[in-house]
Amino acid sequence: MKIEIVPHNPMWKNAFELEAQQLRAALAGRVAQIHHIGSTSIPDIYAKPIVDILVEADDLSQVDQCNSAMVTLGYQVMGEYGILGRRYFRKENAQGKRTHHVHIFQVGSSDVTRHLAFRDYVKAYPDVGQQYSELKRSLISQIDSDDMEAYLDGKDSFIKMIQERAITWNFAKNNPLGRA
Repeated sequence: MKIEIVPHNPMWKNAFELEAQQLRAALAGRVAQIHHIGSTSIPDIYAKPIVDILVEADDLSQVDQCNSAMVTLGYQVMGEYGILGRRYFRKENAQGKRTHHVHIFQVGSSDVTRHLAFRDYVKAYPDVGQQYSELKRSLISQIDSDDMEAYLDGKDSFIKMIQERAITWNFAKNNPLGRA
């Protein structure tokens, strides 16, 4: 898959909202919350034009019973796909271009906290978003356009650093007196 990084598109929010409606129907009451995550959820930064969606579910075994409904929506069922406790789905358009990723985690998962804290932190600190955006653009100019592993490796240390800050920031924001 060729890696494409493009300027922020305001239509990504609408694409998320439309897909979230379809996911609620396909997952038939098994959804606690649906969130738009990833770079397409962050205004003013470059992103791969793939809408990332995080679904919180009460029971992952119930989600597994919805695989055929997800296939009907055009998703490939990928199982955990390298992350324990995740259900991962990906969707392509008629031209074979990836359009959506769905990550489903149990309510209360540390992975939910990690993704949401990162998104919210980068939104709250636009300078961090611009650093992330520039890193991605720089990586694309330095690697083969289809070397996803090199692209992900190039972002890894920055993402981990920001995630650590974001989780601390999120905890402080939600626990102003320092109580857990």
